[in-house]
Amino acid sequence: MGKYYLLTLGCQMNKNDSERISALLESVGMAKTDTPAEADLLLINTCSVRQSAEDRVYGMIHNWQALRRNKPNLIIGVTGCLPGRDIDGKLKKKLEGVDLFFAARDMIMLPKWISELSPGLVVADAEYSDYLTINPLRSNNARAYITIQTGCNNFCSYCVVPYARGRELNRPAKDIISEAQKTAAAGCKEIILLGQVVNNYKAPDNNFSVGNPYLNKDDFAALLWELNQISGIERIHFTAPDPQYLSDYQIEALKLPQQVNYIHLPAQSGDNEVLKRMNRKYSREYYVGLIKKIRNAKPGVAIGTDLIVGFCGETKEQFENTLDLYRQCDFDISYTAMYSPRSGTAAAKAFQDNVPQAEKKRRWQALQQLMEDITYRKNQKYLGQNVSVLVENCENAVCSGNSSEMKLVQLSGGPDLIGKIVNVKINQPEMWVLRGEQVI
Repeated sequence: MGKYYLLTLGCQMNKNDSERISALLESVGMAKTDTPAEADLLLINTCSVRQSAEDRVYGMIHNWQALRRNKPNLIIGVTGCLPGRDIDGKLKKKLEGVDLFFAARDMIMLPKWISELSPGLVVADAEYSDYLTINPLRSNNARAYITIQTGCNNFCSYCVVPYARGRELNRPAKDIISEAQKTAAAGCKEIILLGQVVNNYKAPDNNFSVGNPYLNKDDFAALLWELNQISGIERIHFTAPDPQYLSDYQIEALKLPQQVNYIHLPAQSGDNEVLKRMNRKYSREYYVGLIKKIRNAKPGVAIGTDLIVGFCGETKEQFENTLDLYRQCDFDISYTAMYSPRSGTAAAKAFQDNVPQAEKKRRWQALQQLMEDITYRKNQKYLGQNVSVLVENCENAVCSGNSSEMKLVQLSGGPDLIGKIVNVKINQPEMWVLRGEQVI
């Protein structure tokens, strides 16, 4: 039996793709190992969002070459976003000694390629016409990532996704609902819907119930309603919506009973001129209006965002507008990145990366400090309150998991709590963790 080692970098979409790769490889007789030196196949599922992510890939591949000394037939492969955006082959040339270099959508060819490189390593070919039809091999039975859409048509000027993932492709609603039902039957408590522009989902089959209140109005809201009807699924989350597509129907659907009390809505910048250069198709005023609508529909909802500092031409005044946006929206959390140019994108071709690295770091730290101050303040409201927590880990009699607001919670307990949703009374709210005790 051949063994494979799979390293996954990047977002939840990459993790979900890796779950499909594992299912595919094990269906043809390979076994997973956590030790690279034991593997016959070394595979890295890459992220290409920032240069630091790509640099890590080059270093890893270089280190893996040394393993060939004891195993000359070792197969080394690279998949994910880096091969997906390598239109001219320049990125592949930097990776010497790589045998397989393919986009995630081409993973269905993996058994055939392995057989050609090392006959006998796999026992059969796999019959799939589309990689999204592969049932993922999940390691977490309580939570399941479900991809509903891949690719993007928006071409934000800084972003490699349309090149790495291609244009938008929506899965049939029937397939998504079926996958969710199977996860529920296996004991899954939470599903997270994935898509590069997840809330622009358009069902190619329109396979929704006659009684669905969003039928023929908004396919994403209609999908949320259908998933909320599945017995056993207690929490539904999705990432990451695009503000331009967040309709009133979708905001209303946030109130469905199984939806978590959290939404992640990337803003990227709080300045209209910067948003235009980014090719983000909304204004600051529109975004702030959305946040108000969300909070009116669901008071107490936690809201997160993504922000980029130091984008091409961003002035200090424009950055101050982002700080002001953060204060106005009163976010619970932000994932903030310092801009780094990506080859092939419109920003890399049309604009100068003219904000010094030291200034980018200063702006990142300013946003980080603002976030920490607001997050700590907002978390104090949980003192003495009960929150619902999906327990994921337990170590040394301390269990942890996320609340419905996607806040990390710690409580006393044992491994028997893993995979369960429990009520926890918070007695010590801190900046990044809420500590408490289970309420029976």
